[in-house]
Amino acid sequence: MLEADEEIREIKKEIIESRGLIIKTNNLTNALSADIKSIAKRQGGYERRLTLNSAMAYFLFAAITFGGLKLASDARINEIEATKDSVQREVRELRREVAEQARIVEQRERAGQRAAAFYELVRLQKRSEVVEGYQQLRRERLTEAEAAFFRDTVDRFRGEMSVTAFQSGLDLERTGRFAEAAESFEESIRLRDDASHILQVKFHLAGCYRRLNRHREAIVLLTQILERNPDREMGDDVYWLLSIVYEELAQWDESRNALRTLMRRYPTSQLVPDSRVRISELLIRQRDARAQLAAPRR
Repeated sequence: MLEADEEIREIKKEIIESRGLIIKTNNLTNALSADIKSIAKRQGGYERRLTLNSAMAYFLFAAITFGGLKLASDARINEIEATKDSVQREVRELRREVAEQARIVEQRERAGQRAAAFYELVRLQKRSEVVEGYQQLRRERLTEAEAAFFRDTVDRFRGEMSVTAFQSGLDLERTGRFAEAAESFEESIRLRDDASHILQVKFHLAGCYRRLNRHREAIVLLTQILERNPDREMGDDVYWLLSIVYEELAQWDESRNALRTLMRRYPTSQLVPDSRVRISELLIRQRDARAQLAAPRR
């Protein structure tokens, strides 16, 4: 009996210990389950955050990539637009150059035709037509050789025509046709005012002006001649004529001064003796003129 009771006590003890162990195990299991749930919850939150971060990272990457592509695309488009504008400008410039070259070629062809026609006038020695047509021709697009040839030819023709007009004026002056002679002398000056014979032309023109009672214009011409410092063969005649013009204007002092200058500058001139006589005559004429002005009128 005792052994049975002992075994029963042992069994009860083992049952109690087993129950405690079961309770402890159950508690541990519950704690483990709670830990697992907590870990699972934290893992879920982590996964959600990871998913969200991944999505944001993907979106950010996509946005950066798109922005980069957009910037690269805009830069490329701007580059293409700039290249397009540059090409268009070059095309417009080339078109202008082509049009300009075409215009130059057309002008050159026209100038060549006119130069050929002008040369024919030169060859035929039609001086008047050459001189008149030169002003129109010089505006054409001539070559340097053509321009130089025609310029020299026209200058030569103008000089020859100026001499011819001068000779014609001399012939008209000798016959007393002073108005026509003055026109010829004026034409001679107009044709070539820098020629060597122009001083003589102006001298004879001044003489015609004096005959036509255009004394002021004669004085201007004679003064222009004297400003060129003519030699003795001409200078003394200029001062002599200037004295006569002043005398006819009753400018006695100026007339005498012209004669005095003649004698001082050209002491060997054949007009010096006559100049002395004329100075005396001018003094007498001046005195008589003053006396007439001072005499009472009746």
